[in-house]
Parts: sequence; C-alpha cells; structure tokens
Amino acid sequence: MIKKWQTWLLLIVILVPTVLLSGCESVTKRAHTTDTWSKIERRGKVTVGLDDSFVPMGFRQKNGKLVGYDIDLARAVFKQYGIKVDFQTIDWSMKETELNNGTIDLIWNGYTITDARKKTVLFSRPYAQNQQILVTKKQSHITNFADMKGKTLGVQNGSTGTDVLDKNPKMLKDYIKGHKAVLYDTFPEAFIDLNANRIQGILMDKVYAQYYIKHQSDSSAYSTYISKQIPAEDFAVGMRKGDVTLKKKIDTALGKMQKNGQLKQINEKWFGEASNYLGKP
Repeated sequence: MIKKWQTWLLLIVILVPTVLLSGCESVTKRAHTTDTWSKIERRGKVTVGLDDSFVPMGFRQKNGKLVGYDIDLARAVFKQYGIKVDFQTIDWSMKETELNNGTIDLIWNGYTITDARKKTVLFSRPYAQNQQILVTKKQSHITNFADMKGKTLGVQNGSTGTDVLDKNPKMLKDYIKGHKAVLYDTFPEAFIDLNANRIQGILMDKVYAQYYIKHQSDSSAYSTYISKQIPAEDFAVGMRKGDVTLKKKIDTALGKMQKNGQLKQINEKWFGEASNYLGKP
C-alpha cells in the first residue's frame, strides 16, 4: 500500500510541472495569435513597452516625466480612436518576450525592422529612418572602423547594433579587442564608460547619438563615423502576429497624420527638421 502511494506521489511530482508548463505555453501561443483590438477598445487602453532612456524617442526628464518622439506619436495615433496609452518600462533585451507574454501590447521605441524580428513580430508601416553609427571621443583620433583595431567597443544589449556587428564581422567585429563588444543595458551607461575611456567607441542609433551629443556641455568632444556599408533602417511599431486589426488601425492613423501635417510637426519638434517620411505598409 505504501509503495502504491509512493508511486502515485512520484507521478504527481513528474506530471504537474509538465501540465503547468504546457498550460503556460498554450496561453502564450493564444496571446501571440489572437487579434486583441476588440479587447483594447473595451478597456480603452493600450500598453506600450519601451526603454525609457532612449533619447529622443522615449526618455525621462530630470523631473521623471516621460517625453519623446515616440511618446508624442503613440498618443497622437490612439487619440484618433479615443484610447489611452500606458507606457511601461521594460528590459530592452527582453522586449519580444514581454510582447508575446502579453505584458505589453506594443513595442514602440525606435524599434528597427529586421528580417529576424519579422519571424516573430508583426510590424506597422515604417514611420522614421535611422542608421547605426560609431561614436568616439575626438581625442582618440578614431575616424573609421579600422581605427578601432585592438580597442574596446560598446553596444546596447538587444539593440540593432548587436545584429549589425554579428552579421558584418569583417566590417568592425574583427577589429575590436577580443572580437567581442561590451554589452550595456542602456546607452547612458555606455557613454559613462566612453567618457571615462573604459571603452573607445559605441555602435549605436544615429538618432540617439545626435540628440545626446547636441545636449552635452561640450558637444565638440565627440566624433561620429557613418559607414556606407551599413544601410539605413526603418523604425516601426512592433506587435504580436495575430494583431492584424491593431496594425491596420496604426497604419491608417499614421497615414492621416502624414496627410494633415501632424507627423511633420512632431518630426520638426524632436529632430529639428520637418521630415514627413512614412514608408510603405
């Protein structure tokens, strides 16, 4: 009798975690493939995940207020549908996981379209262009990728810069010390080490670099290098594969903003130029 109960207990110990894990996987799969627009409409709220240190796309001012290009854009888009936008700070390297788990509804924070991301994420039409560039201190006299030979490079974990580095090793990765970059959670952390000469370069988003350098007390202390080998990239809104209605709503709203000049106004506010770029759906 005791052996029988021991056998049943062993089966329970083995099977329960398996059943729970299977249940979690099913929930995640449903969240990934479900069209959630009607749910968003009912609750009158959509949750956007972002890295709140990414200037000028979405960042916190000294008083803690969240501002930025993507903040203005997201609010303007959903205002057309009477829906409130909640912004949730996330670990950028875990953004797709947060999206597919249903913790957030959208990734909207200078999020670049890539072939790898297209496999798991549904993208809106592009609304802005960007490029990866190398930022260094002028005193280091680094003017191209080859000058980084034997030197230490920093990139943000989970950023497009890491993809560019891995896909084009002979362009930069083969030059840097140990053929491996130092990973940072945020760009401000990378700049702290650059300014302290613990690293000699950062591969990063052009929009961030330009805004950050412009707002430094001595902007002339930095140099930037743009390689013709690195193509321009498109920023778009990321959502779950099943959210086809949500994509349609965002695309339609962005198109209206392009026509009525609102997109141009937001571009001018944050980038100082009245670009009205809106890529093909």
